[in-house]
Amino acid sequence: MKRRKFISLLSGVLAWPWPASAQQHAPVRRIGVLTNLGASDEEGQTRIAAFVQALERLGWTDGRNVHISSRWAAGNRERIRTYAADLAALDPEVILVTGSATALPMLQATSTIPIVFVNVPDPVGSGVVVSMGRPGGNVTGFTPYDYTTSGKWLDLLKQLLPNLAHAGLVRDPAEPAVTGQTTAIQSVATSLGVKLTPIDVHEVSGIETDLAAFASTSANGLIVLVGASPSIHREAIIAEVARYRLPTVYPYRHYAVRGGLMSYGPDLLDQYRGAAGYVDRILKGEKPSDLPVQSPTRYQLVINLKTAKALGITMPPSLLARADEVIE
Repeated sequence: MKRRKFISLLSGVLAWPWPASAQQHAPVRRIGVLTNLGASDEEGQTRIAAFVQALERLGWTDGRNVHISSRWAAGNRERIRTYAADLAALDPEVILVTGSATALPMLQATSTIPIVFVNVPDPVGSGVVVSMGRPGGNVTGFTPYDYTTSGKWLDLLKQLLPNLAHAGLVRDPAEPAVTGQTTAIQSVATSLGVKLTPIDVHEVSGIETDLAAFASTSANGLIVLVGASPSIHREAIIAEVARYRLPTVYPYRHYAVRGGLMSYGPDLLDQYRGAAGYVDRILKGEKPSDLPVQSPTRYQLVINLKTAKALGITMPPSLLARADEVIE
């Protein structure tokens, strides 16, 4: 009796329809990534790793239930446009873009695929979104700062050098937000009595010549603005700044870690982690137009004392007391 009962029960189980999830594997979701840094760029790899790790914590693992297709443009704007079209043709379910240099070409390549951006200054002014609260269209993301933060860089340089009278602005002329950044710094410069000289960075070959010419003037220090070219050529900039012993304020921590004197800006890795959260929500059915663009809630002041010593600079105690991180 027991054997007949067991066979009867087993027959019933075999005859019962399996759930769809058991009958077939869940589909692998597709994510595109377009970054303006190079595949060999250590900082770029760190940022994308933060994004991928945050996705994993949310249950998305590359090669298991998602497939991530990445394109590394290494600052080549023609390549960015080509890669944007390439990713759009793959028709992923969402695309991560990094910086204004990639966001705008990606928007030109598709108006339907959801896009999440990071590190795009002034996304409204540059035409990436309609508004911060209701971005509209197929795009949303994370902006690193508003323009008032740019003025803070000059204020920090002035605190470091009370007699500051002439400062250079190392900038990417193709960066959509360069005008807003420059205007914000100029408004502070006027009140502080500081003359500003723009130094436009195009290619690495011109950095040495441009900074040598600038150092031969009466300049006291430098500010490096946000932009694709300064970020890509940061090693060359930091090296030339050290050669000419120019105190410099940078926009992000990774400059200070690599030997820059001082940085003030948001934690970019937080933006990449936040972007993973937005990608997760989009994969689960939410629309980019319903996800507000987010700004940082705090900024980090990082000081490299080793660099200060090499430049013969004594850091004011007031700046050291305010620093979130001191590299010794």
